[in-house]
Amino acid sequence: MSTERSVIVLAAGKGSRFEAGSHKLVAAFGEHGVLATTLRHAIESGLHVVVVTTAPFAALARSSVAARDVVVLPEVGDDGAGALGMGHSISAGVSLRPHARGWLVLPGDMPLVQPASLQAVARQLDHHPIVYAQHGGRRGHPVGFAAELYSELVALSGDEGARRLVARYPAYGIELDDAGVLVDIDTVADLEAAMRGEQPQDGVSEAGALRP
Repeated sequence: MSTERSVIVLAAGKGSRFEAGSHKLVAAFGEHGVLATTLRHAIESGLHVVVVTTAPFAALARSSVAARDVVVLPEVGDDGAGALGMGHSISAGVSLRPHARGWLVLPGDMPLVQPASLQAVARQLDHHPIVYAQHGGRRGHPVGFAAELYSELVALSGDEGARRLVARYPAYGIELDDAGVLVDIDTVADLEAAMRGEQPQDGVSEAGALRP
């Protein structure tokens, strides 16, 4: 088994709440876009990075990580793919790195999560089957899964994500001095608030849901 842990960046959702006429993942965010910044921080963690995405963002993903570490899924609505959901995305990412020592799930619309936060969650997988980042007592992302959960992770499907695993197994919350673990970009207001360094009121990541 590999000594590496992998970060599975989920970037295959529709982003339908973003009202700007473009997808939230390519929205400008500082010097980089939302997804590009999320990937940059994931890479800076030193963990292996896998991106699960769709065709429109495949080139962007491959500009940050090796092509072999990019899983391209059908877009929602193509060939009945709307039923794939987040569970399928997690399964696809984990399946690409079956010999990893564990996997961290990180939504692609969370550009404020710092590399040190990813590292901290990864370290705790030595002691717990499931670990999630939290700030101020509130659950956030990433959420880490130990290697012992491989068979259940690759069997995930539908939109439920990994909620049933989080409910079934002991989950440890590691308190971090990183408010970014709570901030996802769902709307234009979320994006504007994040760029001002504020925490959006409706853009809070909830680890138990593991939403896309």
